[in-house]
Amino acid sequence: MEKSEHREFVEVNLLFFAKSREIVGQKSILFELPKITTRNLIIDSITKKFPDLQQISKNILLSLNEEYLDQDCSVTLKAGDELAVIPPLSGG
Repeated sequence: MEKSEHREFVEVNLLFFAKSREIVGQKSILFELPKITTRNLIIDSITKKFPDLQQISKNILLSLNEEYLDQDCSVTLKAGDELAVIPPLSGG
C-alpha cells in the first residue's frame, strides 16, 4: 500500500467482542484508519497494532455500524463510525 500525502485518516471506535476482546484485553479503543479503505486493509491495520489477533485474523468478521462487511469490499469511513471485530463463532 502506497502512502500519499493526500490520504485522509479518520478516527473510528473499534469494538472487540468475545475472543478478540480476550486477546486484546480491551472492550473498545479509538483507532485511526484511512477514510477510504478495504476490509482486508482494516484487518491488516488491526493485526499490526494487536499482533496476537493474527491467530484468528483469517476468520474475523467485521461490521461497520452494525452492517457486516463482505470479504473484499471497499468502504468509506467517517469519524466516529463503529467498527466491530467479531471472532469466529464456535458452537456445537
